Amino acid sequence: LPPFSAENLRPGAEQKVVFITARVHPGETPSSFVCQGIIDFLVSQHPIAKVLRDHLVFKIAPMLNPDGVYLGNYRCSLMGFDLNRHWANPSPWAHPTLHGVKQLIIEMYNNPKINLEFYIDIHAHSTMMNGFMYGNIFEDEERFQRQAVFPKLLCQNAEDFSYSSTSFNRDAVKAGTGRRFLGGLLNDTSYCYTLEVSFYSYILGGPTSAVPYTEEAYMKLGRNVARTFLDYYRLNSLVERPLAPTPKAR
Repeated sequence: LPPFSAENLRPGAEQKVVFITARVHPGETPSSFVCQGIIDFLVSQHPIAKVLRDHLVFKIAPMLNPDGVYLGNYRCSLMGFDLNRHWANPSPWAHPTLHGVKQLIIEMYNNPKINLEFYIDIHAHSTMMNGFMYGNIFEDEERFQRQAVFPKLLCQNAEDFSYSSTSFNRDAVKAGTGRRFLGGLLNDTSYCYTLEVSFYSYILGGPTSAVPYTEEAYMKLGRNVARTFLDYYRLNSLVERPLAPTPKAR
């Protein structure tokens, strides 16, 4: 590709940024597979991936708690902190990954050439089925309604994603999470979500048809998350269609 052919890379262009984080809780291994699916799809030669790369900037921190993962912890870091309760005031010494990511997000937020449009933090859930999202509650009804658009589109693309399990809340216990803190920090054109996926299975059809999750199924959900940005930004018309095969002469 010639330099600056992508819309996002032209000098002076305004960038639309999607920021994705995962594995802040070390024991929630499915979140890594979902994140891997997103990354693999975005760097692939798939026609949809090419369009997404041309129009959006994806910033991905695939493991926010590497020391906890290394130690085999379930929820905490090396120093015993649940990092997903310290977004409000992360210490560069005690919560270095959170501190670094938060500084980067604030720098982008303060840059007039950058629109930080999405923040998605990927987790795994030990009791609920399917994939689903948590979002924030806002006084502005229109903003609240706009926030529901992405999970509704994702529900159409991913058979294992449940919009009925998706909820919007303002629980005090969740105040230090990335989704809650950044939802309060960023402006009303930014959408912040926690993406949850079940540790064990998803339901198709009736309540008895539970399908066990596999590594591939988690990665497929990640691919479908990435594809949903095509629908959200209405970029479908830009996807190159494969040429129809020439009919054989009789």
